[in-house]
Amino acid sequence: MIKLHDGGVYLVDGVKLVEDGGQALAAIQAETGKAVTKEEALKGTIAYGILERHNTSGSMEKLKVKFDKLTSHDITFVGIIQTARASGLEKFPVPYVLTNCHNSLCAVGGTINEDDHMFGLTCAKKYGGVYVPPHQAVIHQYAREMLAGGGKMILGSDSHTRYGALGTMAMGEGGPELVKQLLGKTYDINMPKVVGVYLTGKPRKGVGPQDVALAIIGAVFANGYVNNKVMEFVGPGVEGLSADFRIGVDVMTTETTCLSSIWKTDDTIREFYEIHGRSEDYKELAPDQAAYYDGMIEVDLDQIKPMIAMPFHPSNTYTIEELNANLMDILEDCEKKAQVSLDGAVDFTLKDKVKNGRLYVDQGIIAGCAGGGFENICDAADILKGASIGADEFTLSVYPASMPVYMELVKNGAAATLMATGAVLKTAFCGPCFGAGDTPSNNGFSIRHSTRNFPNREGSKLQSGQIASVALMDARSIAATAANKGYLTPATDLDVEYTGPKYHFDSRIYANRVFDSKGVADPAQEIKFGPNIKDWPKMSELPKDMVLKVVSEIHDPVTTTDELIPSGETSSYRSNPLGLAEFTLSRKDPAYVGRAKEIQKAQKAVEAGQCPVEAVAELEQVMDAIGKAFPDKQFGAGMEKGTLGYGSTIFAVKPGDGSAREQAASCQKVLGGWANIAHEYATKRYRSNLINWGMLPLIIEEGELPFANGDYLFLPDIRQAVEERKSQITAYVVKDKGLQEFTLGMGELTEDERTIILKGCLINYYKG
Repeated sequence: MIKLHDGGVYLVDGVKLVEDGGQALAAIQAETGKAVTKEEALKGTIAYGILERHNTSGSMEKLKVKFDKLTSHDITFVGIIQTARASGLEKFPVPYVLTNCHNSLCAVGGTINEDDHMFGLTCAKKYGGVYVPPHQAVIHQYAREMLAGGGKMILGSDSHTRYGALGTMAMGEGGPELVKQLLGKTYDINMPKVVGVYLTGKPRKGVGPQDVALAIIGAVFANGYVNNKVMEFVGPGVEGLSADFRIGVDVMTTETTCLSSIWKTDDTIREFYEIHGRSEDYKELAPDQAAYYDGMIEVDLDQIKPMIAMPFHPSNTYTIEELNANLMDILEDCEKKAQVSLDGAVDFTLKDKVKNGRLYVDQGIIAGCAGGGFENICDAADILKGASIGADEFTLSVYPASMPVYMELVKNGAAATLMATGAVLKTAFCGPCFGAGDTPSNNGFSIRHSTRNFPNREGSKLQSGQIASVALMDARSIAATAANKGYLTPATDLDVEYTGPKYHFDSRIYANRVFDSKGVADPAQEIKFGPNIKDWPKMSELPKDMVLKVVSEIHDPVTTTDELIPSGETSSYRSNPLGLAEFTLSRKDPAYVGRAKEIQKAQKAVEAGQCPVEAVAELEQVMDAIGKAFPDKQFGAGMEKGTLGYGSTIFAVKPGDGSAREQAASCQKVLGGWANIAHEYATKRYRSNLINWGMLPLIIEEGELPFANGDYLFLPDIRQAVEERKSQITAYVVKDKGLQEFTLGMGELTEDERTIILKGCLINYYKG
């Protein structure tokens, strides 16, 4: 079904794979009649060509990328624009689209969600952007319909910014990276490796894009095969896939932890652009006659079966057939994994969902950028035609990804077919993907064609003793399950005639409702600020020496951004840095905020010219131990400001999987965080968020930790270490009234990243 190659692979004429080795180049020359070098073949990927055209550094090893367009939604654009305004923003230099698909219900926090929307509308007018009102489209569907273009690059402040199927290399990053683009700066990365995804065959009837995506995620996530690399989809199997199918696979590449994605394009994608009235944006993309890939994933589409990703990660995959055949064993394994994810905080079981030997689910959801596409919903309607979802616990909700998609479903009758079954159709909204809509009952089990199934992504609150869980599935198998009134059923078990109606895009909806400045700014426009929209607090530069208290210690194999800062219930506070910070680590370590605030008192005392020991009494013994070990350093009265800083750090094995939200880092920063310590960082975007908020992305080798939660660490000459580009620093843990030495790594930092850390954050960096 899926094969991973151990080393590099050449793709010849788009169809033949040649493994890297001694005779590879000779074999290619015999095949093509042309001599080629590995260096030339490295430049033959689609990804290389797009990155080369957008790179401004002059070096293809150290990229400085400028994007063509930017996009954000309503739990990220306020913070981004506020940061950019504080850094000197005068006008959006490239098209910037502000969508409203996360806080669009305006149901929590009084007026503050709609206040954010009005902030976005007035900023679009003032700075020359595009504003998409609530319920019109989810961020990524609007980008597909209106922004994507062949050979273009788009940067979005949402991790699922993926438009590779349309020939657009798109990346999801934290807000500060968009701020850099708004201020005319660049996205700085080393040239990423490119991994090919070689598709052959054709999906069997009833298999959908989520099935293919989950099969790939299950094969590559745990081993890091594509981590921070570009996935490039090639091979003869691409041609047999519709545009919607390709899009459905593509958006889920985020869950592999890859950097970005790109697909070869053809007449199917040309037709997509023509349907949307943008034929000029199509560009044919294909690898060169000989292209070298750093790895290759072979996917035989004929062999893909309906898949399910069990709680609590998209990589926890099985075929539905396998699950049904080994039901109790797999449920037992899921419960063991859940104890790690949930820290044993609640009793969790799925075994009580087994009725008469079959797995019963409480809820089905087809939604968002992954599930809400036209073909997914039409196929679901074909499966459910004439059926009933029943009058018991099971419910089914369907969220078309945009109002134009919804309109076409109404016109062709699919909407009516679904409604007749008892399903509910709702407007474009991302809530089910991050825990802000359709929360199941306690101990409920939901199957969803959406992007993630992390703990609490369905809206339950572990800290309140509530737990529900989500499994990811394709819309077709969700519909088949609904047709069987909640009993888990793969779509391939049903004999269905799929009608495959043609899609017609009606642009009038956007023409009538979307504000588009056409790039013209209106400096006279006043920005509307709601009472919850707050400026970022002032942040200090990196001090010469640093005392850190470890205030949280997390040993889960992976820590998601949802665990660092919860998603659903906090979304209304994303425009209020201090208010949002109160939720930091609330699902994982509820005592974190109090501990961080306590040591932050010492830093505040320093900034006020007061004695930090008087603010935090336990520092007296800590400073005595440090003073004895470093008698040449002057601490205490008369100390020059900026000499010694106090703050907090957390340790996590592998933090940062999941969302691009910058708040996972910024919330720690506003509570006095100066660093994270990890064995590795799950994604580039989380590490970048730490750096952009002036936090040290420290690395410690695997093994027994020299410190524990509650310990104090001393980092002498830390500012000098950053200035001198040191890759390793000497640190000390205060133990038994003395200091014990250990080593921390810093990882590679660009010159701009070093300066941002030294300045204390991106805002300070731009202020000079």
